[in-house]
Amino acid sequence: MGVSSLKTVRPVALGVVSCLVLCHYIARPFLMSSSPRPDGSSTLARPRHTSGSEHAWSCSFMNSPPSPTWPPPLVSIFIPVPSAVGVNAGPEASSPSRTTLAVDPSRSFPPLDRAVVSSIACDVVARTGNPLSRQSTTDLARRARDELNKPISRSTVWRILDEDAIKPWQYEHWIFPRAANFFEKAAVVLDLYEGYWQGERVDPFDRIISSDEKTSIQARIRRHPSLGPAPGRRRRVEAEYKRGGALQYLAAWDVQEGRVMGLCEAKTGIEPFGRLVHQVMEQPVYGSADRVFWVVDNGSSHRGEASVKRMSRAYPNAILVHLPVHASWLNQVEVYFSLLQRKVLTPNDSTNLHELELRIKLYEELTNKQPKPFNWRFTKYDLFDLLQRLARREAASKAAAPGSRASRG
Repeated sequence: MGVSSLKTVRPVALGVVSCLVLCHYIARPFLMSSSPRPDGSSTLARPRHTSGSEHAWSCSFMNSPPSPTWPPPLVSIFIPVPSAVGVNAGPEASSPSRTTLAVDPSRSFPPLDRAVVSSIACDVVARTGNPLSRQSTTDLARRARDELNKPISRSTVWRILDEDAIKPWQYEHWIFPRAANFFEKAAVVLDLYEGYWQGERVDPFDRIISSDEKTSIQARIRRHPSLGPAPGRRRRVEAEYKRGGALQYLAAWDVQEGRVMGLCEAKTGIEPFGRLVHQVMEQPVYGSADRVFWVVDNGSSHRGEASVKRMSRAYPNAILVHLPVHASWLNQVEVYFSLLQRKVLTPNDSTNLHELELRIKLYEELTNKQPKPFNWRFTKYDLFDLLQRLARREAASKAAAPGSRASRG
């Protein structure tokens, strides 16, 4: 049987890959100093080249965008002809295949049209009056057709919006740093991740632990058994469930080796955290270490100076290091928790707490079979730059707010 309407579109690939190798060498962390910028702001001085035993920072690879002066790519469309086998055999089947060149569809939407589509995506309630917080691509395509007075598909709208550098219609939840000593406390932890403590290189026998609790992990008993996948259909998990209880997972992540040690408890608190510390510190590699640094947040299980003294009394070689408030994103164990959530707990269809705990422990064992530390690259210098940008944006926002002196002119 012949092929009559198949078309294969193969766009010409454009792009240049460049390697920007940024090697900075450092013998030990430099004191935090600020140097003025031309615009009057300050920046934390990064370490410069030193002599002798230098520590090399890793190189970064990134894809550079194609030059804007290049012409738009042409699309090659291959049109096959009927095969010389079967009912279509004959003179028509012997004609050669035809290859034509078609213009990139984006040419029909010049920059002004693309800007109109982006403005429609940003304009939700202000002009339309519709009670929408977000619009679907179908909504946007319908409005774009009215604005541009020509047809435009949902896929074209999606492509235009996806190519925009700034996407005001997207959002993510964010915790803004508010602690007065946020940088000072966070810099201590970020230095530890790089292998420095109080300006000195940590000893090879020192250990660094990142610890926290993943709370309220529910055992959700589905009201109907899950249906297996079938051709053209995904696995189906019943949306309704009844709660089979919840447990708390306390974990300690070895920053240097990429190993995890954890336990499941009915509740969080000082005593459960103490049992986790005991489980870790009783292992020879940590019990015999010169120092074991425990990076924790300010949760009730390990809050304040009292928790530091409690840890020191139990294990003299253990040093509790607190992150500032609202800095859980700087705790490496949270990365492990996110992997656990995606790979083990989604979808959550455990029949009871025992099964849920078993799945968590099995993933812990799987992780430790091939331990691998996280490739952590965020340094205190990156944090300083981030805080500077946030401060400038906050100052500009206050200056532009109605009623401010700057806005009154």
